Amino acid sequence: MIVLLAAALAGTTPIDDGAPPQPVAGSPAASAPAVTAPAAPAIAPAVSSIPEQAPARAPDGQILPVIVLPTVTPVAANDTAAETQPADEGAIVVNARRGPPPGDPVIALNKVTFAATQAVDRAVIGPAAKAYGSIVPAPIRTGFRHFFTNLTEPVIALNFLLQLKPGKAAETLGRFAINSTIGVGGLLDVAVAKPFKLPYRRNGFGYTLAYYGVGPGPFLFVPLVGPTTLRDVIGLGLDRAFLPAIVGGPLRSPAYVTGSFVVRSLNDRLDDDRRIQAMRKAGDPYLAAKEGYLAARQEQIDELKGHKHKEKAAPAPDAQTPPAAVNPAAPAPAPTGPATTGPAHAPDGQVLPPIVLPAPAPAATPAAAPATTTP
Repeated sequence: MIVLLAAALAGTTPIDDGAPPQPVAGSPAASAPAVTAPAAPAIAPAVSSIPEQAPARAPDGQILPVIVLPTVTPVAANDTAAETQPADEGAIVVNARRGPPPGDPVIALNKVTFAATQAVDRAVIGPAAKAYGSIVPAPIRTGFRHFFTNLTEPVIALNFLLQLKPGKAAETLGRFAINSTIGVGGLLDVAVAKPFKLPYRRNGFGYTLAYYGVGPGPFLFVPLVGPTTLRDVIGLGLDRAFLPAIVGGPLRSPAYVTGSFVVRSLNDRLDDDRRIQAMRKAGDPYLAAKEGYLAARQEQIDELKGHKHKEKAAPAPDAQTPPAAVNPAAPAPAPTGPATTGPAHAPDGQVLPPIVLPAPAPAATPAAAPATTTP
């Protein structure tokens, strides 16, 4: 009764189990618009448990809705690494190289040019070079070769000067002067023989670039030039343009330029016939031509820098001191057959037949002295 009386005086009804109070008719709260509590947010199905909170009350006595926060599942730090790792740690992963090989970025274009050049060589240049070699006598072909080589001597001397080698530059200019006068305009290479003994040395702007550390750049297979590199193409262009730009005159005429190019090309094709045939017999002719050129070029550059390629030979034993590996107590067994030497080369390059040396007779061991007995 006391509770009902207090509720009537307050204008409200009793509250049961935390339910919101209901306004009494005629009270001020009944005339106010009803306040609808916002609906609780939906709970994600991933949430396994929701913490329970006690109902909160507003300052005016109304009970506020319970705010439910979804449980955040922690992510392990190594989950990303676990996803990137292969399922089978013992599996062998093979990463294939994609793209061109190092040093040959335009290998696709080079192979097309190489195939086209070989086709033209088989059909035109090779037969023309053989016809040229059969028609023109060898002394005349050699004279042409000496003449065009002599015209390169000023360029070679200039590059020796650029490489700070004045001695070799002076020798090259001496060769040019001797062969241009005594050698009948360079048709004869008299400077290489006695009493001058001035050998021909290769050099050019491509050598100078390499001498000062310029790399070869990408490998190229250029028509009418063959295997080369970007550095050597630039050097060759400077070599061919230097003398005509300075001397001028007939060296610039189209007749001389065309005729000299044809004669040099035919001579070079005859000289390189064996190398070309060996290259075509290789498993990969393109790779053989590429590696052969790069190896020969690197050897020339190393020789220019003073790094000569020498074969490592076993040192000869001292004649006065016997080798330490020989044990005097155990003499080597005598040979049972004739000794045969390897093929020797004559001065003209021909291979001589092997020389058979007679086998030395084994030394007779002294017979043991008969045992003497004392009477």
